[in-house]
Amino acid sequence: MSNGDIFFGEMIGTAILILFGAGVCAAVTLRFSKARASGWIVIAFGWGFGVLAGAYTAAPLSGGHINPAVTLGLAVDTGVWDKVGIYLLGQIVGAMLGAVLAYLVYFAQFQANVRKTGTTEGTADEPVPTLGIFSTIPEIRNPVANLMTEILATIALVLPILALVGDDRVVQGVGIGPVPGEAAGIYGSGISILLVSLLVVGIGLSLGGPTGYAINPARDLGPRIVHQFLPIPNKGTSDWGYSWVPVIGPAVGGILGALIYNAAF
Repeated sequence: MSNGDIFFGEMIGTAILILFGAGVCAAVTLRFSKARASGWIVIAFGWGFGVLAGAYTAAPLSGGHINPAVTLGLAVDTGVWDKVGIYLLGQIVGAMLGAVLAYLVYFAQFQANVRKTGTTEGTADEPVPTLGIFSTIPEIRNPVANLMTEILATIALVLPILALVGDDRVVQGVGIGPVPGEAAGIYGSGISILLVSLLVVGIGLSLGGPTGYAINPARDLGPRIVHQFLPIPNKGTSDWGYSWVPVIGPAVGGILGALIYNAAF
């Protein structure tokens, strides 16, 4: 597996993940969207389908990690670190690309994020902050609690992933994707990606309430960078003071998940 395959696989897969994820958040959040106010369950499933589409697409090239926390967890578990930098670079670039694509899909809705003449503050027609479409925002801003939530939620992602892929897990091989030529077992069939997608839906429903469940440093950082520069009316702050939590928390959670797996299994 070449560096080019890894980079482009992770870039494309992560871009698809963010296109679906930021897309569903835009659909639920923005005025003049047919899915506006459809709720948290819709968001959780939208992100889950994003994992499904992104990981399956990337799997033949890079293994479909599409998440630095997964890459770090696999590296800690296997001791193979030489390709980690290429994975992380592809994931960050892909996350930024996916955020731009989601913006383009909802371009008209973003441009309509202005106060209508004659409307008053607090009505359904006033502009909405848009950072939550691209990145996570805690419901209660408590850095220690927010960090703990992200760490635990990411452990709940990485530990089951390692259990699913079993002895076939590799960093520079095929990760959680299907194994060419393999026919036996969950991992060889590629169904592990479907199971991981459902796992992400479950994490969103059960653990996503406090912080919005980044559980993926690239998923939060890349779109936050894009949000900083996009010409969105009334977009609000990009909240860089909080940005370290959804990066450090999932990274630590990914490492701890691998350490727990190694210790217990």
